[in-house]
Amino acid sequence: MAAVAHGAASARGSVWGAVLRRAAVAGAGALGAQLALRAVRAAPVAAALERVNHRGATVSLAAGPALAVAAASAAALGAADRGARAAALTVGLSAGAVGLYDDVVGQRPDQRQAKGFRGHLAALRAGRITSGLVKIGGIGAASLAAASLADRGHGAHPVDTLVSAGVIAGAANLANLFDLRPGRALKVGLLAGASLLAGPAGGLAAGPLGAAGALLPDDLHERVMLGDGGANALGALLGLAATRTLGRSGRIALLAGIAGLTLASEKVSFTAVIESRPALAAVDRWGRLPAAAAGSPHATTPAEQRP
Repeated sequence: MAAVAHGAASARGSVWGAVLRRAAVAGAGALGAQLALRAVRAAPVAAALERVNHRGATVSLAAGPALAVAAASAAALGAADRGARAAALTVGLSAGAVGLYDDVVGQRPDQRQAKGFRGHLAALRAGRITSGLVKIGGIGAASLAAASLADRGHGAHPVDTLVSAGVIAGAANLANLFDLRPGRALKVGLLAGASLLAGPAGGLAAGPLGAAGALLPDDLHERVMLGDGGANALGALLGLAATRTLGRSGRIALLAGIAGLTLASEKVSFTAVIESRPALAAVDRWGRLPAAAAGSPHATTPAEQRP
């Protein structure tokens, strides 16, 4: 009986130890995001990161690089092994970098016409390489590298590595598709990522979730926005955590779901779907500024594209 009691106490101690470690990692992600945001907003490039959002308010893309750096660093801190640590840094920082490149270069007049995957492919057929294509290629390469690094030493089949890479890249893109209203991508990331906290990759997920939670108030109040840089990094890191949590069948199912939503986004407005369902609309609008708070002529006519 004493041995059983000792074993139960050890198990409880192990669980609480894991909870405390993940809480510490989330705290590190939150603190890192706030410090990084402050640094980016004070940097000489801050003016170049200003954009006008869907309501006519001026917001900063500073949250994108802030989240990418803080989330990737904290995810690496919480990773269970060296391979996952390297994978988190690789895909988090790379997705953030190419996403920020698209945020900046994609605003040029010769780039703005190419929208969506089809638009970028059409530009390629016409002999033009868009910033969006650079982003797609960069995230794809980083996702494959991250999946390979995370699988190293685990005896993973090459097919498993390819599926994992697809999940990571797909999650990066899907998070960006939700970044059409203040706070939406962060809320989706927080809700989806919370399911990973109790799993074997909970430490890996905790860092990005902490960073996302810390930046949510500023995003909701339209002081900052994630842009492609932040949304891609958040999605990629949570996708990586999912691949370290699910088995082969789970990863395949997740990849199929991500692919289905991505294809649907080419024909269906996520905003229209959300706003047509009261429960989803309530969650989506929670914490956001009132409809006319921006004092802009665009305040009552939001566009699907953000900014």
